[in-house]
Amino acid sequence: MPATILLIEDEPAIQELLTINLQHAGYDVRSALDARQALDQIQQVLPDLILLDWMLPDQPGIRLARQLRGDARTRDIPLIMLTARSAEQDKVDGLEAGADDYITKPFSPRELLARIKSLLRRRAPQLTPDPIEAGGLRLEPDTRRVTGHGQPLPMGPTEFRLLHFLVTHADRVYSRSQLLDQVWGDHVFVEERTVDVHIRRLRKALTPAGLEGVIQTLRGTGYRFSITSPQ
Repeated sequence: MPATILLIEDEPAIQELLTINLQHAGYDVRSALDARQALDQIQQVLPDLILLDWMLPDQPGIRLARQLRGDARTRDIPLIMLTARSAEQDKVDGLEAGADDYITKPFSPRELLARIKSLLRRRAPQLTPDPIEAGGLRLEPDTRRVTGHGQPLPMGPTEFRLLHFLVTHADRVYSRSQLLDQVWGDHVFVEERTVDVHIRRLRKALTPAGLEGVIQTLRGTGYRFSITSPQ
């Protein structure tokens, strides 16, 4: 699935230009003209990345950034501040408010796309199309192809997303609720036991290559991907 970007920009011409370029690059783009619309959008669907203009009609973007960082549901969303304010102190204020990056107007769409890709690679590698290899596994997100020690391993789209997320966050333990938010989306309401069903399917898909053991259960805690034996 393409990464969802929320573009918060009150100038229609800039919003249209950026939307076209982002969509052309393969992103799912949602837009808002002010902070109120942005919060409504976030309430409906949690975006994977936010582009936030500093100067909004109802409140400064920097205040909205602080609000998002203060909410457990939105604090980890990658955020890029877009602004015509280029003074060093403005950049410091933006970064201290929680922005991961700060880009000054005017800027080229090409530069913005490069910044987005770099930020997603750092903060949300499961959303990038880069192939990844670990422990004999190779995942190709563009084609959803998985091989284990060179052997094709067919699996369903949900199992692929689950495996991709775990592999890109190797050795980190995630609870069922965390996996539901990260893989299914926090706007999708399904039972936590659904995760167990898909973990079993994923292990079954990895079994022909003898890799079912890389999906480890930590009893009472959750699941993780690791190429080392569980302690």
